[in-house]
Amino acid sequence: MATTHVNPTRMELTRLKKKLVTALRGHKLLKDKRDELMRQFLDLVRENKALRQKVEAALESSNRRFMLARAAMQDEALNTALLAPKQEVFLDCDTRNVMSVEIPQFTYKTRTPNQGDIFSYGFAFTSGELDEAVESLSGILPDLLRLAETEKSCQLMAAEIEKTRRRVNALEHVMIPELQENIKYITMKLDENERSTQIRLMKVKDMMLKQAHGYPDL
Repeated sequence: MATTHVNPTRMELTRLKKKLVTALRGHKLLKDKRDELMRQFLDLVRENKALRQKVEAALESSNRRFMLARAAMQDEALNTALLAPKQEVFLDCDTRNVMSVEIPQFTYKTRTPNQGDIFSYGFAFTSGELDEAVESLSGILPDLLRLAETEKSCQLMAAEIEKTRRRVNALEHVMIPELQENIKYITMKLDENERSTQIRLMKVKDMMLKQAHGYPDL
């Protein structure tokens, strides 16, 4: 046991008591952090699930429209229409701190605000199905970026939750019990030493009284 390596002195007892107070305070703070991380993590997981279902449904619908456009147009005309994109998207990645976890935040802007610039072709030689496919695919972008945010945030928060859980368990099952055991050991040793000292003092007092007054031994 760790108590065999503890010096049973009052100074050591005071030091261990202060350390125990700090450990208990840290344990409570880490538990609160873990609980809040779990709450926000579950909110993100629910949002991520809803976004994934929405994005997958939108992508499936967009793919169907592209298939209809491909059926209505010749391959050469379709490839030519989509060969040179007209619009550009610029993505900025920032972070925000959530319970000491740096989670990403994506923002984007287009080269021009004109919604018509998503079409890189003229409408004379293309089908309406292609227009619908391009427009639907363009509309998925905000949800797709938010989905990327939530998935990465979930990964980072899950890692932080695991790390915090390990720290809580180490304090709760190792450090705090060991400190309490050491404090108990030192307290018992000090009490034992105090009783021994009192017994010796009483014996010395009896001896001095006998010498001073000639009391007989009982």
